[in-house]
Amino acid sequence: MEKWMRDILPIMDVEHDCIISKQGDISIVFSCKLPEIFTQSDENYEALHQGLIKAIKVLPKDAVFHKQDWFIRTLYTSDINNEANFLTSCSEKHFKGRPYLLHESYIILTKKAPGRKSASSILSNLLRPTLVPEQTINLLAIEEFEDSCGQFQKILESTGIGLERLRDEQLLSGRKRAGLIEQYCNLSTSDGECFIKDIQLKDDFKIGSHYLQLFAIADTEEMPGLCGAKTTYEKYSTDRTKFSIGFAASLGLLLPCDHIYNQYIMIGDAQASIKKLESKRLRLQSLSNYSRENAIARDAVNEFLNECISQSRLPVSAHFNIITWTTNKNELKEIKNLVATSLAQMNAVAKQETVGAAQIWWAGIPGNEADFPMNDTFETFAEQASCFLSLETNYESCDPNEGIRFCDRLSGKPVYVDLFDAPRKQGITSNMGMLVCGTSGGGKSMTVNHILRSMYDQGSHCVIVDIGGSYKGLCELVKGYYFTYEEKNPIRFNPFYIAQGDLLDTEKKESLKALLIALWKQENEKFNRSEYVALSNALSGYYEYLQNNSNVFPCFNTFYEYLHAEYVGVLKGHNVKDSDFDVSNFLYVLRPYYKGGEFDYLLNAKENLELLQQPFVVFELDAIKDHPILFPVVTLIIMEMFISKMRKLQGERKVLVIDEAWKAIAKSGMAEFLKYAFKTIRKFNGVPCVITQELDDLVSSPIIKDAIINNADIKILMDMRKFINKFDKLQDVLGLSEKAKTILLSVNKDNREIFIDLGGQISKVYKNELCPEEYFAFTTDGRERVKVLEYAERYGSMEKGIAKLVEEMKAGRH
Repeated sequence: MEKWMRDILPIMDVEHDCIISKQGDISIVFSCKLPEIFTQSDENYEALHQGLIKAIKVLPKDAVFHKQDWFIRTLYTSDINNEANFLTSCSEKHFKGRPYLLHESYIILTKKAPGRKSASSILSNLLRPTLVPEQTINLLAIEEFEDSCGQFQKILESTGIGLERLRDEQLLSGRKRAGLIEQYCNLSTSDGECFIKDIQLKDDFKIGSHYLQLFAIADTEEMPGLCGAKTTYEKYSTDRTKFSIGFAASLGLLLPCDHIYNQYIMIGDAQASIKKLESKRLRLQSLSNYSRENAIARDAVNEFLNECISQSRLPVSAHFNIITWTTNKNELKEIKNLVATSLAQMNAVAKQETVGAAQIWWAGIPGNEADFPMNDTFETFAEQASCFLSLETNYESCDPNEGIRFCDRLSGKPVYVDLFDAPRKQGITSNMGMLVCGTSGGGKSMTVNHILRSMYDQGSHCVIVDIGGSYKGLCELVKGYYFTYEEKNPIRFNPFYIAQGDLLDTEKKESLKALLIALWKQENEKFNRSEYVALSNALSGYYEYLQNNSNVFPCFNTFYEYLHAEYVGVLKGHNVKDSDFDVSNFLYVLRPYYKGGEFDYLLNAKENLELLQQPFVVFELDAIKDHPILFPVVTLIIMEMFISKMRKLQGERKVLVIDEAWKAIAKSGMAEFLKYAFKTIRKFNGVPCVITQELDDLVSSPIIKDAIINNADIKILMDMRKFINKFDKLQDVLGLSEKAKTILLSVNKDNREIFIDLGGQISKVYKNELCPEEYFAFTTDGRERVKVLEYAERYGSMEKGIAKLVEEMKAGRH
């Protein structure tokens, strides 16, 4: 016989942000924010477990704790607008439609009406609805229950579980939005389909077109012999570390099908329960001589009572069930096998409910927990029951415009991670220094290319000092400046160039003086005050000369000519002696940088001049890293350029990346610049980043150890399992906790995983999955890079070349 849901629904009303049942039960609902999966340590799980026990103990008698976790297969959709650039658009197309489990978690606390009879499989409001509550709901009763719920909320929030109370408008349905009660009855999310569905409880258990199965853990015989706050996840464990996940994680995100995991803990009258068990023990005692089973049962009850009294345990009734559904009836057997496998990982067995499924499902309606059939529960303690609660959720994602896109390691769903601003605001990090470390082939260059491209898209100025050419593809793609040394096309700069409208400020003047002194004097030569004044006057006179002669192009050649033709006369006019400033010696030593000299190309560039306003600049120094003259000069120019960006581009983020070049920089006497960069540029919204691949570099170099690691709150590390037998020293140098060590050693480079540690407080593993277009833009493989550049030249641009290359790859031509 068909019935209308509105006639039999056990909910009377929603008011005062509470659900009132027709039996007079009061329910308060919280949306639950859980810790992220694969990020917790043994201590974290134990703290969560103890917090849950304390929170449950503050609930009044005749209360029901109901945790309802929804896991719904969902397809990823992009939040990026249609005006995104080439790589962003390609990556969004790549990830669009990727399946993952959407997780929503609720905690529903219910206070049974006084004098209410316990429900059973044959006495349920599904069969015998009561139209009038047995008592009048008064305001005082609600306030007392709310006080208990408030204490419950504070205890859980102190352990890291966030609770937000749902209000009337969230509990009730609107015209275009399903409320919590309707979501459960129709198996839909709040922003899902807005259809009222038929519910079929006989024969096939169906809601709309969905076939349902209900699996219940409702008997102590079906429970595992041992349970705890956490269990070992073998997939991410190593010989030296045990990776922990929540004890019930296999019934949550690790169960890959649409399902609801319901967890019930009923708090009764503890003293009445103990008295009842004492009577049962005495009865079994008197019957123990007739049956060995009675003697065993007596001993079990006796142990239960002893533990309850000696350790102040709270006796509760518990029940756990998994509701699964599918639109394809042929999938029911496969889903049943998935559930059985997940339960086997807990050493538990579930009974598939058929006859009693309707009553158990009905009691899961938010607000109807008090009508749960008690004959489908088992007696235990709050400590054991809490082990079966789902404690993890998906990775959080920030605003795509403020974060770097990685993927979670479970499903590969894109998540955006704010490495810089949010952690500092939350007090997790104190600086934005970044250290990237990993073995050759571990994915360092791909990761840093991806981070730089994201930051460039968000408006950051990126300066990269590289040895190896890892950033050439990205530089060409974003039309940046790429400086490198080749015999036919040597590296060129023009530190004397000042953009139109700019003036020679003190900082520019000081940097030019430092450059001229470095060209003129050796490190051990003295530099006196009079020489400093003479160079200062020379630069001032030169820029006045440029203002008066607009046809003269600013560069070292014209500066040298000014000194020779004009400034020598000025010095003579002021009777400056050679002992104060030997201009002849100065001109002679700097002659190789003037036209016709050995290094005349170095300081006379006429292209790539707008270094201050160019947001992407790469210095590739492989060919000159050991050159005694060129390398120090180039390093000085880089320093001057970045410091100028740092101080003049106020409000804009500046990123300084020093790849393996940090070794050469440190050897050339520029170690102080590295220290300065990591200690100072954070004050100017700057992000210093050093990349290294050798373990010994981290352990033995005082530059890395003292200047960089201590000022790098952001550590990005690749697969370190090859160092597992000498990891302790590395752990000590990096300042990693035991929790971070366990998570780091679970990284698998074959899955493109990376480890990120923020301020020693947050440790997490992400996948750095790239779409094919990103891969070809960032590749450091020699043959692939040559092919990318060849296609870029053939088809007119880097974008078109990469697009054609990917098209041919997908067509199977490569």
